[in-house]
Amino acid sequence: MTLATSPRPSAHELEALEAGLREHMTTRLGRESASDPAHDLLHLERVVASAKCFAAGENADLRVVIPAAWLHDYVVVPKDDPRRSQASRIAAGEACAYLESIHYTPELLPAIAHAIEAHSFSANIAPKSLEAKVVQDADRLDGIGAIGIARCFACAGVMGRAFYSPTDPFCGGRTPDDTRFTVDHFYSKLFKTAATMQTSAGRHEAERRMAVMKRFLRELGEEI
Repeated sequence: MTLATSPRPSAHELEALEAGLREHMTTRLGRESASDPAHDLLHLERVVASAKCFAAGENADLRVVIPAAWLHDYVVVPKDDPRRSQASRIAAGEACAYLESIHYTPELLPAIAHAIEAHSFSANIAPKSLEAKVVQDADRLDGIGAIGIARCFACAGVMGRAFYSPTDPFCGGRTPDDTRFTVDHFYSKLFKTAATMQTSAGRHEAERRMAVMKRFLRELGEEI
């Protein structure tokens, strides 16, 4: 699918692009969505919605943002897999191979690949383009707030990790260890997310969601 050379494709072109990407990812995910609810079609839909919102505010190129957002988890490597830091690079390669197969505008593929590679926290790749910053913010935003809490505990269930340390639930006197305790992941990663946001809208929403997570931990503390 070759889009117009203008960075502002028509609404019809974008609708057709999204419809095709949604259909492809729905088929690709298949039953995997049920076994990994943290990286299912709903996750992709939320990331795409946030990315489009941020792109509008930052005047980013939707021809790059939309496919990168839909395909950013084209290959998902479990969080406890030793290849985890390579996942986004693998996903970028396979996603671009798919885009080539549908004859997507070839000159856009390097920018799409970079946006996919840079979205990952574990890959530690700095986003060099506006579009990569938008996609990174959109994906990271989905890891915090109410939905972030849900995804965190869903991952913990898959990996068989305890909810919290029985002796020090909130890491008051120890180094967080999210290989053992789910709540520790808030301290080792999730609370650091707001500082990594690249767009104005992303930073604003991240602050709101961080407050939600802190309120959750206060409530959890009352209950346990």
